[in-house]
Amino acid sequence: MRELSLNVLDIVQNSISAKADLITIDVEENTQTADFSITITDNGCGMTPEQIKSVKDPFYTTRTTRKVGMGVPLFKMAAEMSGGSFDISSTVNEGTKVVARFKTDNVDFIPLGDIASTMTTLISMNTDIDFVYRRCIDGKEFTLDTRQVRQILEDVPMNDVSVITWIKEFINENTQTLTEVQ
Repeated sequence: MRELSLNVLDIVQNSISAKADLITIDVEENTQTADFSITITDNGCGMTPEQIKSVKDPFYTTRTTRKVGMGVPLFKMAAEMSGGSFDISSTVNEGTKVVARFKTDNVDFIPLGDIASTMTTLISMNTDIDFVYRRCIDGKEFTLDTRQVRQILEDVPMNDVSVITWIKEFINENTQTLTEVQ
């Protein structure tokens, strides 16, 4: 995949398939140390230790529509190729946590890409699921929590065009603010 936001989309789809109703995506960056991490946590059905081992294998999938599952192996490969690491932990009936760490100064580091479009796609297509997106750069951060957005919107649906447009602009504007030199 040419951008990490597509890996996020794929991993979050796994969380959705695992019946999660709360999914947290944390993207942290330290420009001084060239560290970059993506952590995806869900409250889905979780996995057994055997499933955790198997999920890293591209020839393992729980889907019945195809015989391979490339999402986790590709995410793991992207992290490790950049000099980073990959970890997945899970508890049955509690949820799963995926952590991919990258080194941004490595020639094999893949950029984050259009995370705002990824988040708006996930939110608009899964209106019954809550998402928390947190972006942190050098200690400055912002958070988008759909639970808070729902409270403000009251009866306006999360997939309303104006809401999705606002969410995308919110993510892009706040990300820009984090990268501005003070």
